Amino acid sequence: MDIVKQLELEFSLKPWQAENTVKLIDNGNTIPFIARYRKEATGSLDDQLLRELNDRLNYLRSLEEQKEKIVASITEQEKMTDDIAKSIENAKTMTELEDIYRPFRPKRKTRASVAKALGLEPLAEAIYAQEKGTPEPEILAEDYLTDEVADIESALQGAKDIIAELVSDDPNGRKLIRYAVHNNGMLTSKGADDDLGVYEMYKEYSEPVKSIAGHRVLAVNRGEKEGKLKVEIEFDKTIATDLLFNIHCKNNTKATDLVIEAVEDSFNRLIFPSIEREIRNELTANACEASIKVFGENTRQLLMQPPVKGNVTIGLDPGYRTGCKVAVISETGKVLDTGVIYPAPPHNKIEEAKKTITALVKKYNVKMFAIGNGTASHETEVFASDLIKELDCGITYMVVSEAGASVYSASKLAAEEFPQFDVSLRSAVSIARRLQDPLAELVKIDPKAIGVGQYQHDMPQKELSAELDGVVESCVNSVGVDLNTASPQLLSRVAGVSSAVAKNIVAYREENGSFTSRSELKKVAKLGPKAFEQCAGFLRVAESKNVLDNTAVHPESYSAAKELLKVCEVSESDIKSGNITKLQSQVQTIGTSALAQKLDIGEPTLVDIVSELSKPGRDPRDELPKPLLRTDVMGMEDLKAGMELNGTVRNVIDFGAFVDIGVHQDGLVHISQITNRYIKHPSDVLKVGDIVTVWVLSVDVDKKRISLTMKNPNEMKDKK
Repeated sequence: MDIVKQLELEFSLKPWQAENTVKLIDNGNTIPFIARYRKEATGSLDDQLLRELNDRLNYLRSLEEQKEKIVASITEQEKMTDDIAKSIENAKTMTELEDIYRPFRPKRKTRASVAKALGLEPLAEAIYAQEKGTPEPEILAEDYLTDEVADIESALQGAKDIIAELVSDDPNGRKLIRYAVHNNGMLTSKGADDDLGVYEMYKEYSEPVKSIAGHRVLAVNRGEKEGKLKVEIEFDKTIATDLLFNIHCKNNTKATDLVIEAVEDSFNRLIFPSIEREIRNELTANACEASIKVFGENTRQLLMQPPVKGNVTIGLDPGYRTGCKVAVISETGKVLDTGVIYPAPPHNKIEEAKKTITALVKKYNVKMFAIGNGTASHETEVFASDLIKELDCGITYMVVSEAGASVYSASKLAAEEFPQFDVSLRSAVSIARRLQDPLAELVKIDPKAIGVGQYQHDMPQKELSAELDGVVESCVNSVGVDLNTASPQLLSRVAGVSSAVAKNIVAYREENGSFTSRSELKKVAKLGPKAFEQCAGFLRVAESKNVLDNTAVHPESYSAAKELLKVCEVSESDIKSGNITKLQSQVQTIGTSALAQKLDIGEPTLVDIVSELSKPGRDPRDELPKPLLRTDVMGMEDLKAGMELNGTVRNVIDFGAFVDIGVHQDGLVHISQITNRYIKHPSDVLKVGDIVTVWVLSVDVDKKRISLTMKNPNEMKDKK
């Protein structure tokens, strides 16, 4: 297989795009670096497509390696033919390849292998040939009776076992059956327990294999794993056996009757159980792949939530018996003060808590409260809302997801960062920082623990981790990292920076003071030329005298950037002061094509340089809608059907989206309630962090369920 050609076809690329991209990957360049700084070579392919191409490249190379192994194995067995070699060469998937190799794969002890050991293979071949004029099978079998094959019936049974395995190993038959089961089979589930709980809807359930939704596949899988459901694929046996008869049965001889019996046995005992496993594995793999993509996109949106900058924030980690832990965090994320208050049962020391928080607000000029959404969150929210009204000084609050906070707080990393704090105080710090800068804080936590997916524990963990790590890397590098304030965890997510090098950067910073330029990075231990090339453009040095060090312009393009300023008669002081009108005007007048040619750089690189010079030190997240901050609080009991509310999308899943409407319990907008038009998936319309208007459909306080709609009921009435 010409892998580069295959990638070109699959991704609709020009030959030079596919060839250049594979070369860049093979030369050890990171995906973020290729996406950002090698646009001319790739034709400006984005990082998401590059990751998909890289995954596909690895798959195709593995496929080729497997082909070589199979060819070697069959050749060693002296069974290779031109037809087999051609089939292997043309195989497009691992499944197709395994079907071809199945007859030649060394097998464990089977009924067929036992029969072959008894010398019955020639008998099986004679019967399977079904030639007219051949003696009847019973007569043929007489020649194979031995001490170990005592009678004709045993001989014929052994022959049928051999034929059954031959039929099972035939790749063409398996391909037809797999196709038929996929297109006509039904995935069914039945209750295996009187108390099915959340699996009640799957008590007597069936859905076509070809159209079943991924989240239902994962749901029945989990129900089966927990012993609540019995799950199988149902398929009309006659369709399958007719397909196999057409391949293996001929001439209508006495031997054909035995072959028919062997084919039926092969389907029931060997083929269908195997195909059922394969298809269920395929359904699960596809469902997991789709779920992982949704998880990844949700994680991306969560990490890219706009930071709430420039505000001293109090983080509140609610609790009942042990109280609510308090952490005051500066505008830059430093811990200014800590404490514990008891505004919730069983203590109810509300007035004392108000005095404590009021003193902290006045002392540090606090502007925001970040409240964890765990135990006692609602009581703490009520307390904070009442205090905000009393203070009347413009303070707002936001309930922040605690997902993963306990994982971080108990981690070695948190212990190193805050050795003087107990676990709950660390959590309060993390909650405040999540509001101030979600990306910088959440990179410290395993992305699987931040609560924006579904069935994440059922996913193949290696693939899930790879997807989420790619998302985190993409987010960190698209935003950029302050070299002088970033934690080792944040730095280790920068392209080309390993965990060891990240620690070395921090150690260098602590020993020598703040970095004054990007080039100073070259002095960091173990950060060689290749690592510098990959990471430099993603690291910012606001303190540098060179304005370019605080942009995404790569050092390799500094000379071009300075020449651009010279040609456009713009000074670096103009750029620092934000006076970029002249630059933009000159670029427009001269034209990007002419300018790029003059500067001897590609147009994409020129466009990026102009964009960066227009907004040095910019944070792309600042351009997104700000998070929804609140001053008042409601409970579920306050909700009424038809009530209009604003909320924040917290999670997008296959069947809908969960929206935080400020009542401690997120409400569900089912996919059918998102819009009046057909959508394939909720992510077609919604993403994590979106601020949306919703209307209450129903509330079940006992079950803590809130049903919401995004369809304006007033408009629906007007249409009626």
